[in-house]
Amino acid sequence: MLKEQLGSKLKEARLQAGFTQAFVANRLGVSQPVYQRFEKGIYECSYEQLKVLCDLLDVSADYLLGRENY
Repeated sequence: MLKEQLGSKLKEARLQAGFTQAFVANRLGVSQPVYQRFEKGIYECSYEQLKVLCDLLDVSADYLLGRENY
């Protein structure tokens, strides 16, 4: 459940920022198909990747984890 929620929030934040999956994947150092699996809730990102995503997408970890709309 958490992976799917994180994936949904990742996609929402990425689209809001106007980034492509390929751009975000490149910044994370993963392939676009791997990042796509993050958004689909198939794969979990590491803590280090979560920090990069928060900075890149300008959102909090709480937001991405579905705790609150920070």
